[in-house]
Parts: sequence; C-alpha cells; structure tokens
Amino acid sequence: MSKFFFKGRIEKKPKHSSCGYNTKRENKLGTETNPLTLIVNTEARQQELEVELAEQQLFASFTINADVEEDITELTATLNKPITTMFDKTPNRNDLCSCGSGKKYKKCCGK
Repeated sequence: MSKFFFKGRIEKKPKHSSCGYNTKRENKLGTETNPLTLIVNTEARQQELEVELAEQQLFASFTINADVEEDITELTATLNKPITTMFDKTPNRNDLCSCGSGKKYKKCCGK
C-alpha cells in the first residue's frame, strides 16, 4: 500500500518465504530417514525386493507375515513416477513447414 494512505506499521515478508525456502516440505519416501514400509510373505521375496531396492538406491523396512496379503504399493508408486509429456510446437503461419516442402506453413499443412 502507499505510505501516504496507510496508517500503521508496514510488515515485511519473512526472509525464508521470499527466498523460496519450503518450510512445509515432507521427507522424500524411500530415504534413510523415511524408508518404505513393505509387507512380504516369504524371505525369498524379501531378498528379491532388496536387490531391486539396491539398484534404485532406495531404503525400506520389511515385515514378513505369511497370513497377510503382500503389500508393496509404496515401492510401485515410487518406481512408476509419472513422466512429463512434451509436445512439438506448432509453427506459426509464416514459418517454413515442418514437412520439408519449403513452403510456408499456411500454404502447405496449415490448410
């Protein structure tokens, strides 16, 4: 606000928010401080998953229980992250056509 019309104390922003420091950040899943929690049925399956975790450089805590259904949803969610899709930019009307004809886009493929 303008200093001529505002009566009172003008408060400045805190330093951490203006610099982009995220104060509400959660720990990344699969690190030493926040390991994945996986439930497996056998020790053989645990060893298979440990090899896969070592390749991906992830950490997990295992629970072996034959009575409960296997639960590795946190691992599959971590490994199957969505990929950003990229689209080719459509040329402007007066740019050369991308098909290689040498004509302008508006007279070739832009019709």
